[in-house]
Amino acid sequence: QVQLVESGGGLVQPGGSLRLSCAASGFTFNIYSMNWYRQPPGKERELVAHITSTSGSTDYADSIKGRFTISRDTAKNTVYLQMNSLKPEDTAVYYCNLRRAWPRQDYWGQGTQVTVSS
Repeated sequence: QVQLVESGGGLVQPGGSLRLSCAASGFTFNIYSMNWYRQPPGKERELVAHITSTSGSTDYADSIKGRFTISRDTAKNTVYLQMNSLKPEDTAVYYCNLRRAWPRQDYWGQGTQVTVSS
């Protein structure tokens, strides 16, 4: 059974940094992506960053480009989100997502709260 375990959220002042981790287990498929989504209060869930299992290519939302970096440790099936220069508008519940390519299926972590406030 697929399991995603997130860690690293918390309270930080504007300009600070956090590093989120997501460890995935219980799957055998090889073609997938790992993604970070977030849902700010009162808003829809949005994709923050994306990384593929094949090439390791990445994509980012425009709102965080230059500030956040997604990376992976393939041996550990772990994805990270390094968050720098945090702003109050980054406040959200951040969700780790594992997306199988075929058949298309999504697996989700429980979410971790990131609060940026002074």
